[in-house]
Amino acid sequence: MDLGLKGKRALVMGSSKGLGRATAEALAAEGANLVISGRNLTELEAQAGQMRAAFGTQVYAVAADVGRLAEMDRLADAAMQAMDGVDILVLNHGGPPVGLAVDLKEEQLVEQFQKMVVAPIRIANRLLGQMRARKWGRILTVGSSGMKQPLPNMVLSNTLRAAIVGWNKTLATELAPEGVTCNILAPGSIRTDRTLETAGAAAKKRGVPIEQIFKEREAAIPMGRFGRIEEYGAVAAFLCSEKASYITGSVVRCDGGIIRGV
Repeated sequence: MDLGLKGKRALVMGSSKGLGRATAEALAAEGANLVISGRNLTELEAQAGQMRAAFGTQVYAVAADVGRLAEMDRLADAAMQAMDGVDILVLNHGGPPVGLAVDLKEEQLVEQFQKMVVAPIRIANRLLGQMRARKWGRILTVGSSGMKQPLPNMVLSNTLRAAIVGWNKTLATELAPEGVTCNILAPGSIRTDRTLETAGAAAKKRGVPIEQIFKEREAAIPMGRFGRIEEYGAVAAFLCSEKASYITGSVVRCDGGIIRGV
């Protein structure tokens, strides 16, 4: 299937590894030009070279930290300058520290609110105007299954990602007549560095080997296995494509069926 992404211009945040990188590579494989972003410019430039060689598309590297709002402005402007516009914006950031609601400190909440809520909204607002002017755009947020079913020991993620769900739905409704879609792609248990981090925290808390945590988690997944990042990237590319033009305001799950609700 031709997804109609050849020549489209995408800015993918948090794309040096994990789900962000899988999304960037899936878009590049479909012929999209990219700006990839993360905090380590050396890693990003190496990745950009690898992607240009593998997919034959234009790939630019721009370092930016979601914890610094001015860098969101700089990232948006750099992407606009490099590609003469941005058709697709993929919002992504590292996961917040794990922890219980009863232990939550206000300073943690404020710090992560800026990274997980303010920064994504800020960069989206900076790029929305040119999408609306062209009557075409895609905003895709890398989410979490906690947006559908709160996850244990992940109070910051559960709390702040819920705010993004509300923002995404509101924005999607406002932009629907203008050809700009806004969706969230929520992973379940997919093997990433974040998966290792949360499993390690759970193992430490319970005093059990990390292998036991992985076995328990796999047993809870109807497909009986963790997902591959390439499986997530494929769905992300579809949601950013011409073919997904009638999907907006949705939280789409790529989770092997782990969320039990309908």
